Amino acid sequence: TLQWETLGRQFVEYEQVAQFLIPEEQQRRLLDFLPLFLKAWEQSSGVMIFPNIQLLASEVSKLLTKEIKRNLNGKPAEEARLALEQLLQQKGEAGDGRLLLKSVYLLSQTDLKTMWNVIGSGLPAALMQCLYLFFTFPLKKTSDDGKTSEDDTQTQEMLVKIMINMYREEQGVEELLAADKLQSLIIATASLWDQCSHSWKAPTGRVLRTISKAQTKNSILYLQAVDCIKIAIQNLFKLADTLPACDVCEAASIVLCFVKDSYPISSALLTEFENHDGYQLLLKILLRCEGLQQNEGDPYMDEILDMLTCLTTCGKTELKVSGHIVHPQLPHFDFERTRSSGMTVKNLQAFQVLQSIFQKSNDQHLCGRILAAISTIWAWDTVNFFLLEWTLQPISQFTDIIHFKPHPVQVQFFTLVESIVLDLSYVPHEILKKVQYLIKENRVPFCTLTALRCLLSMTKKDLLFSDIFRDSGLLGLLLALLRKQAKILRKSAGTHQPGLEEGTEKELNAVMLKMVAALTVGSVRNTVVLKDYGMVPYIKIFLDDECYRSATLSILEQLSVINYEEYMSIIIGALCSSTQGELHLKLDLLKSLLRILESPKSHSAFRTCSGFNGLLSLLSDMEGALQDPPSGLWAAIGHSCVLELVFYTLQGITAALNLDPVNSNFFQRNGLFEKMAEDLGLLGCFWTQGECQMPLSLEKTRTFAEFLDAAFYSSEPFPVWLKNCIWILNFLDHMVKGTLHLESYFKERKPEMEEASRDDQEGPQAQEEHPVAFKRPDKWEMRDCTIVHPGAVCVMVRLLPKLYKEGHSQLSQEIQCAVVDHIQSLVKSEKSRQVMCGSGLLSTIITSCQDAFHNESHPLHLPLTRVFEKLASQAIEPDVLR
Repeated sequence: TLQWETLGRQFVEYEQVAQFLIPEEQQRRLLDFLPLFLKAWEQSSGVMIFPNIQLLASEVSKLLTKEIKRNLNGKPAEEARLALEQLLQQKGEAGDGRLLLKSVYLLSQTDLKTMWNVIGSGLPAALMQCLYLFFTFPLKKTSDDGKTSEDDTQTQEMLVKIMINMYREEQGVEELLAADKLQSLIIATASLWDQCSHSWKAPTGRVLRTISKAQTKNSILYLQAVDCIKIAIQNLFKLADTLPACDVCEAASIVLCFVKDSYPISSALLTEFENHDGYQLLLKILLRCEGLQQNEGDPYMDEILDMLTCLTTCGKTELKVSGHIVHPQLPHFDFERTRSSGMTVKNLQAFQVLQSIFQKSNDQHLCGRILAAISTIWAWDTVNFFLLEWTLQPISQFTDIIHFKPHPVQVQFFTLVESIVLDLSYVPHEILKKVQYLIKENRVPFCTLTALRCLLSMTKKDLLFSDIFRDSGLLGLLLALLRKQAKILRKSAGTHQPGLEEGTEKELNAVMLKMVAALTVGSVRNTVVLKDYGMVPYIKIFLDDECYRSATLSILEQLSVINYEEYMSIIIGALCSSTQGELHLKLDLLKSLLRILESPKSHSAFRTCSGFNGLLSLLSDMEGALQDPPSGLWAAIGHSCVLELVFYTLQGITAALNLDPVNSNFFQRNGLFEKMAEDLGLLGCFWTQGECQMPLSLEKTRTFAEFLDAAFYSSEPFPVWLKNCIWILNFLDHMVKGTLHLESYFKERKPEMEEASRDDQEGPQAQEEHPVAFKRPDKWEMRDCTIVHPGAVCVMVRLLPKLYKEGHSQLSQEIQCAVVDHIQSLVKSEKSRQVMCGSGLLSTIITSCQDAFHNESHPLHLPLTRVFEKLASQAIEPDVLR
């Protein structure tokens, strides 16, 4: 602060005596003062405390202006350019020019009032003349390595920063009009770009863009009076044929800035631009940019496209168009309520340049930028889509040629088409007809695939599209194409033909199936069309391929709405005919079956189509699948997948029995619970090899719930066979309660993902063999549960003696006791015992557990007897008496 106070007093003294000094002495005293000023600024970290700063700025700026004019006066251009460089770069005693430049540079960054004093000194016009010379006349002198020296760079940075600070103010631009160098520099950029100083190209562009943003009415009149834009366009036309595209873009972007930025004040420069083929120039330049940079494109090309996009809203009058809205439309679409925000298209000439570029170019980046520009214009105002489509029809015309464009452009285009529906809530019927024709022609499979995905996304938005695409013939077209593909698949079954059903073609088939599935969801009429086309036998063919299966099952599930029997016949037939190794097919079919069985109306069709026998046959086919270690084909499949198949099979049976007395009676009367017990007992985890050697006493006892915890949550080593048995008993426990079809133990599998390794693991790591969340029955559920399917209790009793493994007799006895205790808890209530009457449980206990039932010293004798007594107190069955 003290240093600034001292400087302040010195400057006051200078002011007091300056008026009495001759100009040379006055100048010398000011130059002597400036080093002290700069030193104080450096030592105070750029913080100025100087009361007379505005006067200082005025004095220093006037002196710098005077020195510049003195060095330019009467000299040829190249000599004047050299003199300027020497003036501004010299250091030491001869470096007055650099001292002044640095001082003005610092002062121009203080405050607005100080800047006005700098501007009022005449410096704006003087520095513009300097910039013109630096840009137009490159010096041959360089440093030894051919690069610009550090001093040159610092000088350039200070000059440019001063000019930007001055020219961003309207007052600074107005000061330029006193000289003629502004229009000269603009024209020079448009005519001498290949001959100018390379190091001054970018700085000149920065300065001119700053001036462009601060244009005034007077500056526009000035540029118009000297035909600046007209001459610049004429010169750019010449450069466009000779210079590299990136250089032409850089020069043209400067001229276009003045046109765009001036429009809010006056349309004069835009009119001059349009009247002298400005749009044709831009079209010519931009088309030369094809392949300029494959990845990102040239930044100046992007700048031109951005400005051209802005120019589409520059016009004197609003476009008045009245298009015809084709119906049907989405319920919430109302064109009359579509209000303008003011950012509407008024300049079709500018938009036609964008449209012509897309039509004439196949460059990925260029075409992508055009589509992005159109998206931006739509985002400005919803009305713009209609204004453009009802006049120039860009999207409609682009659809005719989109298959010629690179794949990323096709994806971007159909995303844009999709947004018409998703964002504007409008159904563009004419465009959709052209997209449908594109699909029919299928000239480029990838394009067809992308178009179909676009329509699929629309279809999922609203059921209206199910009617639209049926009435337009798209549904019939897709069915005909799928019939053709199904015949090819059927003919090539069991053989591999190179190139058949590979890549894009296969993906196209998958999307066609998804589209048909989407068109039939919620549309009985479309499902009837599919059936009337005789497509059901052909749709079935796609079940075998996993990538087609999800959509195929969705179509068949829609078929069930009009004919449950046909659906059940197809699914049960496919399950029964599937091979042992087609595990994923079986799982997908069972999951589909479960979705349909949620409707009670489907239960009768399931029974009449031999659904129960079909599902039980799946269990029969899995004989030995849970052996430890697994063998044969099952070794490759793994226990977790087998358990998953068992789970969904039992789920299907439970769902078909749920709240259906007819099915329940059918299942019980035909001895299917006994068949289920037999099939489960042969899976490989239950004992089937003769008598079991059981201990007469147990070292410890655990409940069934504790066994579940120990098997799946604790680190206790647990045999794989016992884990599998506990899984199955848990499934049966939920089946008893009628809740198995509501459970979800296994994660959904994605068809396109590789299955993880299924190697069996014992010990603590065996949790990976069962990568599911196990739901533990709570205490209330254990204490007072309702028996829904008593036959499942009989299945548990029949499996009871088979809960055994050689070498694990103590553990085997323990789990048997736990299961019997659990069964005892199931029949604890009066209601449960009533349900169990007539189930055959008493005779099952006698026949399946004879050793334990008749041997009083057997650990299972007492709990089995208690179960027997509880049930016998309710009613004695005739076969039990015998």
